[in-house]
Amino acid sequence: MDWSTDPTVAAAYFAHRLTVETDVSDVHAALESGDPGFVLVDVRSREAWDQGHVPGAVHAPVGDLVTDGPVVVHCWGPGCNGATRAGLRLAARGVRVREMLGGFEYWAREGFAVQTADGVHHPTADPLTAPAGAVCGC
Repeated sequence: MDWSTDPTVAAAYFAHRLTVETDVSDVHAALESGDPGFVLVDVRSREAWDQGHVPGAVHAPVGDLVTDGPVVVHCWGPGCNGATRAGLRLAARGVRVREMLGGFEYWAREGFAVQTADGVHHPTADPLTAPAGAVCGC
């Protein structure tokens, strides 16, 4: 493997990723501000949505996307590309869109609020994704 990537190429790549991706902590902070500047769209199935979702998110499965931006899309987790497909569809329609890395899985694993038919609860944070008392510093 060639490890000599031109730093200019790497900088452009990383800068581009930051224009189309965000993470659950940044989304959480934006939602907590009361004026996030985007609509959070959950593109999972109805069954997955009913198992739990981010309070205040809009449910719009990939096939039903009809929203305007700016939008942050998410799906189940890092092993799923539903949010990527949804982001592509929205961007192709001219909507400003970002993908929330980690999806609903990492939202819940970090202990952020989850809404179900029984109300809103905070799952126990997974120490591998949100170590107790530690701040990632990024």
